[in-house]
Amino acid sequence: MTLIKSISGIRGTIGGGAGVGLNPLDIVKFTSAYATLIRKTCTVKSNKIVVGRDARISGEMVKNVVVGTLMGMGWDVIDIDLASTPTTELAVTMEGASGGIILTASHNPKQWNALKLLNERGEFLNAAEGNEVLRIAEAEEFEFADVDHLGSYRKDLTYNQKHIDSVLALNLVDVEAIRKANFRVAIDCVNSVGGIILPELLKQLGVQHIEKLYCEPTGDFQHNPEPLEKNLGDIMNLMKGGKADVAFVVDPDVDRLAMICEDGKMYGEEYTLVSVADYVLKHTPGNTVSNLSSTRALRDVTRKYGKEYFASAVGEVNVTTKMKEVGAVIGGEGNGGVIYPESHYGRDALVGIALFLSHLAHEGKKVSELRATYPSYFMAKNRVDLTPETDVDAILAKVKELYKDEEINDIDGVKIDFADKWVHLRKSNTEPIIRVYSEASTPEEAEEIGQKIMKVIEDLAK
Repeated sequence: MTLIKSISGIRGTIGGGAGVGLNPLDIVKFTSAYATLIRKTCTVKSNKIVVGRDARISGEMVKNVVVGTLMGMGWDVIDIDLASTPTTELAVTMEGASGGIILTASHNPKQWNALKLLNERGEFLNAAEGNEVLRIAEAEEFEFADVDHLGSYRKDLTYNQKHIDSVLALNLVDVEAIRKANFRVAIDCVNSVGGIILPELLKQLGVQHIEKLYCEPTGDFQHNPEPLEKNLGDIMNLMKGGKADVAFVVDPDVDRLAMICEDGKMYGEEYTLVSVADYVLKHTPGNTVSNLSSTRALRDVTRKYGKEYFASAVGEVNVTTKMKEVGAVIGGEGNGGVIYPESHYGRDALVGIALFLSHLAHEGKKVSELRATYPSYFMAKNRVDLTPETDVDAILAKVKELYKDEEINDIDGVKIDFADKWVHLRKSNTEPIIRVYSEASTPEEAEEIGQKIMKVIEDLAK
């Protein structure tokens, strides 16, 4: 059993004793702490909090505990039930609510669940707010409402359609072009809420032919739910049979988007954002942002339009903060997370799909041909295991000094930008390891530069 309390929420495996797994006692404590923080910090005059969930088997249980706790804290709950993470984010602002809780463990397997916490803008809490929730929970500094001030409950199942409407209303979503292109689209929704909303989105975008895989929202995931190539054999085989022009794969809460070409090959999740950004920049030139561990191809595409690319620390809240700071027109994360401010400041696979299909329709190319138009980079991901006694910060400082003649970014670990490749070193907050991400123009070069820096770290650790 595992329970992880962090600034981005509470996450754990279902069951076990208090403080051991994700169980009702800890859910009550954490929800009460969040409700207390929102009461103190919220600037909108609303007594509403939105609750949405993915289709996990434990979702109904967790939701009932969260809803009851919020009502016990005096909040009026809007229960949008089975809904994607971006749907819940949008519902917060559409409702004029004070905050929202999303019940999803994202790409974690079915035994996990989590509470993701939103502010009144439908965006994730920042680090300071997340820490304050942890502090309040630990101190149990919360007070429940008396009988005359209990919160109310309302179920509202209209938000999936409202989310789709908001996507269709975006200026750059060209429904007419998509309809005319007569695309055949396959989807793998890994038995969660994508199976409810994606077929509807595609129909309303004018897609007539939809091949569905694992669209029943049972929460009994038919494969590892992280949308990586090693987990997607079934849909890749379906594509090899020539049944569709493109396949879209989402994780259980639909904020990440992976794509598969018409020949059954992966498009590359790093290139979801690159392709969408190319389309957005073509029509609305502006700055872009992704995190330090994302592909350099976004920088290349941005510069093609004479605009500037900026890197943020890893984590969605860091990306959105940087996007606001530099006025980015598009941004996101290399894990298939597209953030389009014209819609909202959150990763949204629905927005990604609609913009990508618009782009594909305008280009008139096969998906594999479109992919071939972008700079080709390959990434390697490694880790160096150290002892608990190792001073990881001191090692990172020495690496930085060793490579001071290269372009260095130290807002999140150490990133060394060479002329034709890069390496990003990040320390784990929970164990004595350094994660080593590297990218170059061939897989061999990416692995080679990663191994070279790993050797440096190992030597420094001796």
